Amino acid sequence: MAYLKKLDWTLNGGIIFLALASLLSLASTAPGLAWWQFVWFVIGFGIIFSVANFDWRSFASNNRFLFGIYLFAILLLVITYLFAPTIRGIRAWLPIFGLQFQTSEFAKFALIVIYSSFFAKAHIGIAHLKNIFKSFLYLVFPVGLVVLQPDMGTALIMFGIWFGYLLVSGLRWKHIFLASLLFLVGFAFLWTSVLQEYQKERILGLFDPSRDPLGVNYSVIQSKIAIGSAGFWGKGFGQGTQVQLGFLPEAQTDFIFAAFIEEWGAFGGLAVVLAFLLIVLRIIYIGIGADNNFGKLVCLGVVIMFLLHFVLNVGSNLGLLPVIGVPFPFLSYGGSNFLISALLIGMIQGIVVYKRF
Repeated sequence: MAYLKKLDWTLNGGIIFLALASLLSLASTAPGLAWWQFVWFVIGFGIIFSVANFDWRSFASNNRFLFGIYLFAILLLVITYLFAPTIRGIRAWLPIFGLQFQTSEFAKFALIVIYSSFFAKAHIGIAHLKNIFKSFLYLVFPVGLVVLQPDMGTALIMFGIWFGYLLVSGLRWKHIFLASLLFLVGFAFLWTSVLQEYQKERILGLFDPSRDPLGVNYSVIQSKIAIGSAGFWGKGFGQGTQVQLGFLPEAQTDFIFAAFIEEWGAFGGLAVVLAFLLIVLRIIYIGIGADNNFGKLVCLGVVIMFLLHFVLNVGSNLGLLPVIGVPFPFLSYGGSNFLISALLIGMIQGIVVYKRF
């Protein structure tokens, strides 16, 4: 247990702060869920402490192990698509031991691991189209299965992870332009052939806040009211009217940031944002100091994923982006996202423990 002293406790401290903020908000709005979130909190830190005890450098060159993780993630997505029940309009959660596990969360982990290995070896020649195409193939299968669920928020996160790796790996501007063009073509295809009407309405509602105020824009309007009425110090524990009276939908998941601000004000919201930024900056610091490219790129992938979650979640709470059901890392209720995030943090803590000075 001596290795626990080597962990980056500044990083752990930021995570603990967000976890406690989550418990505080859930205790006010849904005490039953607060107890479950506490369970995920305990299990999550157990994962962090356990995974940090492994030297992941030995796995970085083990292609069979890394590709096995990727194939297992694909298998889980296939099983989910074929057998998972429909919950809230999508088939994303697989029942495991009486609990619902969102298999696309493990797919994000698999993408970060496989891309960290791939780009660590191919970053010098990444400008070659064959390497870009090969990296894109790793994305096609999980994203395709997630789109079929359909879960466009997770698909967008996966695409962002791939594109983020490309941007920092020396990609040429002409290739960035080509990738952007492919994205636009892909989006046009999704709009005409894949997206459901309610998903289109959410996107259109972003550009017209007055559109369907009792329907597509209802959640965003209530979120803005919750944030705008909070003041600097907030209304206090259990006193948020939008939350307590049930006006704010998904106050424990998609809109927990707005729910927390309503009761704890701009001060509480700022504290949550600063804690999140502390986590991101600490991961960047660890990545810079890592003694191998695999470790550096794992940190990069986690930062990309966390930032995408943060921007999309907070942006939707503020009415700046469409509501696509993306959780706030370590703050939103949910075991799947929390446990996979803990697994990634454990790998990063392992980099700290086994770093060669």
